[in-house]
Amino acid sequence: MSKQTPISFEFFPPRSQDQASAFRAARDRLAALTPEYMSVTFGAGGSTRSRTRETVLQIQQETDVAAAPHISCMAEDEGSIRDLLDSYRDGQIKRLVVLRGDRPSGGASGVFDYAVDLVRFIRKHYGDRFHVEVACYPEHHPESPDPARDLKHFKSKVEAGADGAITQYFYQPESYFRFVDEARALGVDIPIIPGIMPITNYSRLARFSSLCGAEIPLWIAKRIKAWEESGDRESILRFGEEVVTGLCQRLVEGGAPGLHFYTLNRARPSLAICRNLGLGD
Repeated sequence: MSKQTPISFEFFPPRSQDQASAFRAARDRLAALTPEYMSVTFGAGGSTRSRTRETVLQIQQETDVAAAPHISCMAEDEGSIRDLLDSYRDGQIKRLVVLRGDRPSGGASGVFDYAVDLVRFIRKHYGDRFHVEVACYPEHHPESPDPARDLKHFKSKVEAGADGAITQYFYQPESYFRFVDEARALGVDIPIIPGIMPITNYSRLARFSSLCGAEIPLWIAKRIKAWEESGDRESILRFGEEVVTGLCQRLVEGGAPGLHFYTLNRARPSLAICRNLGLGD
């Protein structure tokens, strides 16, 4: 395993002073691994807009790691998106993660219907000023009628100007390799980085997975659910570390161009996996 394999970490903007302290501690521990960048999520309907921007600029100003904000279609109008993008441009942000975004309760849509529209908007108004990452789903997007439609939408985002892609998390490496092969067959040639979700908690993982369409293999689910019901958190952490380390090793050995960790603002699980793999400094 090469230390040169690029890694990146995703955080959410803290909502309280206690969360802010925990975030900074996790951020700084993971920054020591010299990741390529750290991304910051954007809440449903743009609900964390100001906190996302503040968190992004803190990363950019207080660490040696590049920051990458999530940008969502869920905005009031094009002017508000321009204002946000202008602030990132002026803050020397060079990378964006462009998503449709989660719709707020009630199902209201944003100024754009799909991420491809936002990618086109960014390229039209900012040219190549930003490196644009988009999302893709190696298993299945929960709102898509079939995998072929998923691939078609993904290809359209690449044709609109995406530079790279980050997948939704998964636990079966075959789903990633199959997706990459199918994307390449359609002419998609950008890097497709696997998204990695450490396993630390059954109920939270099950909730996330039901929302995003990620599959938890039965052999994993039964073990972590049983340990959670018995209160054996340490067994969950040890098992999760072993499973996800093995997944990452398979991915990198199979040619994955990097790993993107969904940290949930906690350093220990991602840090342990990276150290097991010999990644980072």
